[in-house]
Amino acid sequence: MEESWDESESEPDSLAEFEVFGSPGGSAEDARQAGDDAVAGLDKITAQMPGGEHRPEQQEMCRAVAEALITRTHLVVQAGTGTGKSLAYLIPAALSGKKVVVATATKALQDQLAEKDLPLMESGLGLPVPLEYAVLKGRSNYICRQRVAEVGSGGIQPELGDAGASPADEREVERTEAEAEERGAAAPEGLVEEVRTLVAWSQTSATGDRADLSFEPSDRAWNMVSVSPRECPGRFNCPSGERCFAEAARDRAAGADVVVVNTHLYGAHLASGGVVLPEHDAVVFDEAHELEEVMTSSLGVELTPGRFRALVTVARALVEARDAELLDSLASLGDQLGALLADRVGTRVLHDGARPPVDDRELAELLARAAEVGRRVTDALRRGGAQRMLLSDGGGTADPDRASRKTRALSAAANLTEDLHRLVGRGDGEVAWVDGTRRNVRLRLSPIDVGPALAGMLWGEVTAVLTSATIPPRIVERVGLEGFPTEELNVGSPFDYRSHALLYVARHLPDRRAEGAEEALHEELAQLLEAAGGRTLALFTSRRATEAAAEALAPELPYTLLRQGDLPKGRLLEEFARDETSCLFATLGFWQGVDIPGRALSLVTIDRLPFPRPDDPLLQARRDRAGGRAFQLVDLPRAATLLAQGAGRLIRNADDRGVVAVLDPRLATASYRGVLLSTLPPMRRSVDFSEVESFLRRALEDSAA
Repeated sequence: MEESWDESESEPDSLAEFEVFGSPGGSAEDARQAGDDAVAGLDKITAQMPGGEHRPEQQEMCRAVAEALITRTHLVVQAGTGTGKSLAYLIPAALSGKKVVVATATKALQDQLAEKDLPLMESGLGLPVPLEYAVLKGRSNYICRQRVAEVGSGGIQPELGDAGASPADEREVERTEAEAEERGAAAPEGLVEEVRTLVAWSQTSATGDRADLSFEPSDRAWNMVSVSPRECPGRFNCPSGERCFAEAARDRAAGADVVVVNTHLYGAHLASGGVVLPEHDAVVFDEAHELEEVMTSSLGVELTPGRFRALVTVARALVEARDAELLDSLASLGDQLGALLADRVGTRVLHDGARPPVDDRELAELLARAAEVGRRVTDALRRGGAQRMLLSDGGGTADPDRASRKTRALSAAANLTEDLHRLVGRGDGEVAWVDGTRRNVRLRLSPIDVGPALAGMLWGEVTAVLTSATIPPRIVERVGLEGFPTEELNVGSPFDYRSHALLYVARHLPDRRAEGAEEALHEELAQLLEAAGGRTLALFTSRRATEAAAEALAPELPYTLLRQGDLPKGRLLEEFARDETSCLFATLGFWQGVDIPGRALSLVTIDRLPFPRPDDPLLQARRDRAGGRAFQLVDLPRAATLLAQGAGRLIRNADDRGVVAVLDPRLATASYRGVLLSTLPPMRRSVDFSEVESFLRRALEDSAA
């Protein structure tokens, strides 16, 4: 007899009722009319799509978004896989007459919006005025015409690099680098040839967007022809300002009805006081499960020894000879900072306490000295004429390229000094910690709780829609929406999870700390792979666990075993989809953003519940603040969100069938399991392996029919 495991109290809530309540926006009648119009527009677009079908879940979300925009009510909406949430928010946005920013966390979704959904709406809605839309990225994603001019005139100089980069901008570039790596194209050999290729490309490119390159340039080459927002002097202080690619993109965004951006860029907009993006009435945060962490990064400070070295290198040619000793002092402080932080990677620093560590006192004193020297370097650059306007009535300076470099160096110096002062004067609501590696160390300052900042900067200014297939528990509280008119909605998913998916928990496995636990897990995993005939995405919570499982199973596995790191992510997923019986072993980078419909992915395994590391410095600070409720407020919501994201890799279209197997018995036995289960799709559940075998057998037979 098969053993079933299904607890009604752990089921996700049924579809929530949405009711508009009083707010400073339009009336309830206006909201109802807007909802009707939006659903009619959705039906019109759907009818034009191949195989288009009316989805009640999509219509419900579409109506809710339209009503929220009219009543100026914030909306948090969970829309499961297959809902079609992008059209459900884009159509009401287009019909609202408001300027809307859509912030996404992935390039794939940006491309879908800009290349598919928005053009479809523009042509299909029949609006009286054409819908204008634009994609805007961080400044360092665009090639800089002024830098190109300086290179062309023999002005190649050692670059500021991360001397001016902001954390948000760096992360957007890192994302672009990863995407280019997936394309697999190699850069030209040699730095000089690479820069020449970039210069030539800038003469023909319509956008100057790094993502449009056919190859991924090296950091050094790209830094020679680009600037970060903390270096750029701005359109009116730059000889090439009127031809600037980044400014052209900003102009297009300013005139657009819908602007698509990266969530990190929206964070940079908030951190800048609202000067990065054009004024707008509403914002949609798609993939809102990442919002808290993105804002934590964007509203913080990131400091590296490299910022000191790069600034000193550039400034030597731009300041008077008497200031050379000042630059030597700044370079020395940067070296001391690197040495002091090298042994503290992964730990909190500068935290208050009755007996602070000696190295914390040394670090605080070093940062204070560096802030003072940074101020004096900034003054030295000003004395060198770096603040002169380059586009004066008299035709500018005698050497505009040199003056432009001085202006960029001044901006970088001022920003370095500002960041140092912020670290020195850190508040009670901030945590300082050391990230990176010994060779690439970073001192970071992050808000412990982003809620107050977002409440003060964002929620009272624009109407927000937060949506994702997985809305984290307590998100309203965690991002500061409490106290603002807010509705929460779960429209579910059109997929038949009850019939098409099974959640299996290996309740019989021993505690992970017990002797022989790893071998038992590998044996269970091998049996699951055999039952699925390969076709497995095996997700692990650590690289060590990934490698250990691959090493243990590879010798006897009759299927192709692909491992994270063997190929770039994009090519790895292509191979996994192409070879139907292959198995892919991967860690946290593959828990989201993997979309492999069909028989090639019939089984998702998860080695253990994805609780965060206990020694994570930022989470330690959040736990300290939460006190006795730390597990419920910090660890459990993060684990629930990531678990749901991992499980969400299985069912990607209406015909998919398969099993999610969690090899951690705590999901069937722990007192907190209800919170975790409530975030998962409504799959049938079992702890009986024979049910897994029969389910997979039927699923493969059905998909082959």
